[in-house]
Amino acid sequence: MTEPVDGKTTVAPEVLTTIARLSALEVQGVSRFAEVAGGVNRLFKRGIGDGVRIEAKDNVALVDLHLILKENVNIREVSRNVQQNVTRAIQEMVGMDVGEVNIHIEDIDYTE
Repeated sequence: MTEPVDGKTTVAPEVLTTIARLSALEVQGVSRFAEVAGGVNRLFKRGIGDGVRIEAKDNVALVDLHLILKENVNIREVSRNVQQNVTRAIQEMVGMDVGEVNIHIEDIDYTE
């Protein structure tokens, strides 16, 4: 049996953004992300307009998602499902607590 090794693991902000993005897109009713300019992701060298903003304070993730939903979905239900899925994914994959997942519905996609 091996002895535990001291050290720490760091996670790049881009990893949190990717986890949040993919777990939100898994939810039925989400069409895509809305384009939003600036914010925290710009500081993390993420592309402007990707619709995901994450801030980490004291090992707690604060998430803002700007979404475009598909037509004929229950906005409240889809939003709640996105919040649960994103929270679960970040907690399971990174081990961080999630303080909040704010959902901003920017539009409805009627093109399908």
